[in-house]
Amino acid sequence: MSGKIRNLVLGVALVAGAGLWYLFRPERLVVDRAVSEEAPRGGAVVASGRFEPRNHRGTGLAEVIRLADGRLVLRFSDFETLNGPDLQVYLLADSDAARRADLRAGYLSLGALRGNIGSQNYEIPAGTDLSRYRAVAVWCRRFGVNFTTAVLQGGVGTE
Repeated sequence: MSGKIRNLVLGVALVAGAGLWYLFRPERLVVDRAVSEEAPRGGAVVASGRFEPRNHRGTGLAEVIRLADGRLVLRFSDFETLNGPDLQVYLLADSDAARRADLRAGYLSLGALRGNIGSQNYEIPAGTDLSRYRAVAVWCRRFGVNFTTAVLQGGVGTE
């Protein structure tokens, strides 16, 4: 193999390797991100559910808490799942949503997952009609899959 062809093959392999690393972020399979946020004070739990595996293992408790001032907060307690690229916290209309196509029923993004281990809080936007949402999911936006879901039980009602 000539030097030019060898250099071209090496260059293509390096670019492909970097692209695959960026897509899959394999180091996140072994690197955890732990968070420990305090629970909101002065609120009442209006809905809750335990995380269950979808495409990956997930454990812990999800609670919707209504604060004294009327704001709503989603709380993860003793939460744990696999880390991954571009993980988001979604409220889901379809509690069985597993793939991107299942999101057609409706979802609301509460932002990026702060950590794959620990307790954390996510503010639910004012005016959100919680009666539309049946579950909370940790969703991998890059690959369009649901890591873990907590089906919400309780009298959430309409906001």
